[in-house]
Amino acid sequence: MIILPAIDLKDGKVVRLRQGKAEDMTVYGDDPVKQALEFQEQGATYLHIVDLDGAFSGDSKNFEAIRRICSAVKIPCEMGGGIRTLEKIEAVLEAGISRAIIGTAACQDPTLIEKASTRFGRAKIAVGIDARDGKVAVKGWTETSQWSPLDLARVSEKAGAGTIIYTDISTDGMLEGPNLKAMQEMSETVKCQIIASGGVGTKADVEALAKVRNLYGVIVGKALYDGRVTLPELIEATQVTNR
Repeated sequence: MIILPAIDLKDGKVVRLRQGKAEDMTVYGDDPVKQALEFQEQGATYLHIVDLDGAFSGDSKNFEAIRRICSAVKIPCEMGGGIRTLEKIEAVLEAGISRAIIGTAACQDPTLIEKASTRFGRAKIAVGIDARDGKVAVKGWTETSQWSPLDLARVSEKAGAGTIIYTDISTDGMLEGPNLKAMQEMSETVKCQIIASGGVGTKADVEALAKVRNLYGVIVGKALYDGRVTLPELIEATQVTNR
């Protein structure tokens, strides 16, 4: 299992939200490239980038920052937020992103996953499934769809998604531990790569997630920015657990 440090972008700044609420935002810096390079230096092998402006409105204000991050680091980056068309997928991949994350559009039109995976390859297409009260939330978590997370995961995998990024909204940014039961259920439902997101606040949380079968990675954000844990500590936790 790998650790993917999160870089959430809003108006070009590095921020974190609590439970996805735009009104509950903390700004951690105004230099996303510097942050990306720090994570790389600390041992990150993959970065998770979220374009929050794109997620909320579909209109990105962070594309240049994303391009600069990809140019500066030597490790791959995945990115989500407002990616709702084949043209946008192509644009972010051309900007240097290694894996594009489809969220809202996967709920509205699952055929987009099939078209994208056929055109760009399964490895470059991920589906972001953000769960709240048993349903998938969309449009920056401002609306709720009728999809259940597991049903959308099955459809997404069949359509060609190479990775599922599964977020439990209730735990996101709360540092109170991940939803292990939900992650286990997801890992038993699909065979593609699964990345867990939400709730990681301690080294023990990572050790617990590392025991979930079929879990490829875990995204960590606020715990790193608040200094509760260090990236090397979390990387060590995955190595110890997997021996």
